[in-house]
Amino acid sequence: MRASPARLRSTGTSPFATLANNEQKSEADWRAELTPEQFRVARQAGTEPPFSGEHNARTAVGTYRCVCCKSELFQSDAKFDAGCGWPSFFEPASLETVTTHSDVSLGMERIEVRCAKCEAHLGHVFPDGPDPTGQRFCINSVVLTFEAGD
Repeated sequence: MRASPARLRSTGTSPFATLANNEQKSEADWRAELTPEQFRVARQAGTEPPFSGEHNARTAVGTYRCVCCKSELFQSDAKFDAGCGWPSFFEPASLETVTTHSDVSLGMERIEVRCAKCEAHLGHVFPDGPDPTGQRFCINSVVLTFEAGD
């Protein structure tokens, strides 16, 4: 099923991420588990420099997962080279995988993308992607892990 930003779930913000097993993690917990750069991007809505991430040019077949909670986020068959410097996908693994939120930081209006399970900041989605969805999920490499597949 093809997801559009309007059809993706949008939720509010909470100070703690409640995981599927009702475990709550504090800022200190996240800092202990993540590298400083992973924490800055995933938990503080930062952005890695363009063309710096390990997954930007990756073409291998597999699954991209959340660095914080290991949820499946994107499949390699939805990845494309947008030339923007960040891994880009035309759709998430499923409509339940990510949530979207209004982002008016930096003096512009964008649509933020977060992990639906742990609320990690992933990146943004833009309406300038390829067919079949016309979307470009522009995602920070540092918030992704890659699991090779067939």
